[in-house]
Amino acid sequence: MEEKVIKISTVLTLAILILSASLDNVVLGLFPPLFSSISEDLNINVSAMGVVSAVTIIFSAVSSIFWGFMADKGKRKHLLITGTFIFTVSIFLTAFSNNFFQLILFQIFTGIGLGCVGSIGYSVLTDFIPKRYLGTLLSLWGLSQGFGGIAGAIMAPIISTHSTWRRPFIIISIIDFIFMFLYFFIKEPEKGSAEPELKELHKDGVGYKYSIELSHIPEIIGKKSNKWLMLQGFFMQVTIGTLIWLPTLYSSKIRAEGINEDTAIIAAGYFFGLLQMGGLSSTYFGYLGDRFQKKTYRGRALLTGGLILAAIPLYILIFLLPMENLILPSSHEPLSILVSLVKQFFTNPWILLMFVLAVCATAAQSANTPNWLALLTDINLPEHRATAFSIANLINGCGRAIGSILLGIVLGLISQKFSEPYNYMYTMVIFQFFFIPAVYCYYEVSRNSGRDIRKVKSILKLRAKNKT
Repeated sequence: MEEKVIKISTVLTLAILILSASLDNVVLGLFPPLFSSISEDLNINVSAMGVVSAVTIIFSAVSSIFWGFMADKGKRKHLLITGTFIFTVSIFLTAFSNNFFQLILFQIFTGIGLGCVGSIGYSVLTDFIPKRYLGTLLSLWGLSQGFGGIAGAIMAPIISTHSTWRRPFIIISIIDFIFMFLYFFIKEPEKGSAEPELKELHKDGVGYKYSIELSHIPEIIGKKSNKWLMLQGFFMQVTIGTLIWLPTLYSSKIRAEGINEDTAIIAAGYFFGLLQMGGLSSTYFGYLGDRFQKKTYRGRALLTGGLILAAIPLYILIFLLPMENLILPSSHEPLSILVSLVKQFFTNPWILLMFVLAVCATAAQSANTPNWLALLTDINLPEHRATAFSIANLINGCGRAIGSILLGIVLGLISQKFSEPYNYMYTMVIFQFFFIPAVYCYYEVSRNSGRDIRKVKSILKLRAKNKT
C-alpha cells in the first residue's frame, strides 16, 4: 500500500512539473505576435522588441546558475516556489508597462523567475526518471515547454484583438499564481535516486550525501562532453532565437496576399501553432534515442545530429515558399479564421506543401531537446547536474539572445534592399546555417561521451560500495 502511495505521489509530481514548465513558457510565446502592437502602444521601434526578448532569455540563463547551484547544494522545493512567485509577479507588472524602460525592467525579473523553474525542474526530474526512460520522459518536459510557447503565440493575438496587448499577460499571471500552490504538494526525490548504481544505497536508507562545491565548477566545465554539448547548444540556440520571428514572417506573407492586418495577425498565430505539429514527435525521438543509447554510447548524439542536419533544407523551403491564393475571411473572428485556414490545407497546394515541410522540419528538430537533456544527465554526477544544466542554459541563452539581436540587425540591412515579406524570408534563411556547427558538435559529443558516462558509473559504484 505504501509503495502504491509513493508511485501516485511520484506521478503527480512529474505531472505538476511538466504542466508548470508549459505554463511558464507561455510568456515566451506571448511576445512575438504582439511585437507590433506593443511597439505602437509604447511608441518604440518594432526592431527593439528583439532586445526585450533577448533580455528575458539572458536573465533567465544567468540566474539559472544561482538556482542550479543552490539546487545541487540541498533541498529544492522552497526554491521552486520562490522563483515561481518572482516570475508570476513580474509577468503581472509587465501588463502595466508604460514605456520601454519599464518593459525591460519587468522582463529582467521575469527571466530571473523563469531561470529557477527550468534549472530546478530539470534537477528534480532527473532524480525521478529511470535511466531506461530518460529521453522519453524528458521529451515530455521539453515538449510541454515548446507547446507552452505555441499556446502563448496562439492566445496572444486572439485575446489582444478583442482587448489590448496587456490582457494576455494579466491572464497568464493569475493562472500561474494559482498553479504555484501545487508546488506545496510535490514530492522531492532523494539525490541520485534514479541511478541503478545507487539502488541498494537508497534501499538501505543510507542516502546519497554528496553535494556540489564551488571547486567542482572547473571540473564540470572542463569535461570534454560538456564542452561540446554546451557549444552545440550555443549554435543551435542562435537559430532557435530567430524562430520567435516566425509569426511576424507569416503575418507579412499573409498581408502580401491583400489580407487586412488584424486578420493576418490572428492567422499568423494559428500558422505558427499548426506548423509546429511535428514537435509532437519529440517523445518518439526521445524513445529512439534511448534505444540507440543502449546499443552504443555514441548512438544518441549521432541520431540527433543527423536529424538536425536534415531539418536545414526543410526550414529554408518553408521560408521561401509563397502563400499564393490564400483566402481568409475579412472578419476578425478567430474561429472563422481557423476554419478557413484549415480548409486551405486541403484546397491550396502551396499551404499544404508548407504544412508538410513544416511538420517534417519541426519533427527533425524536436529530437534535439530530449536527447540533449539525456546526454547532459548521463555525463554528469547527480550533484553536478543542475549546475551543469544551468551553465549550459546560460550558454544557450546567450546563443538565443545573440540570434534574436543579430536577426534585428540583419533584418535592418536586408530591408534596405528588399521589401516585405522578402526581407523576413531571406533573413530567416541566413540563420539556418548556424545548425551546421551544431551538428558537428554532436559528432564530437559522440566521440567523447562514452568515456565520461563510464567514469560517472564507476564513481557511483565506488561510492555505493564505500557507503554500504
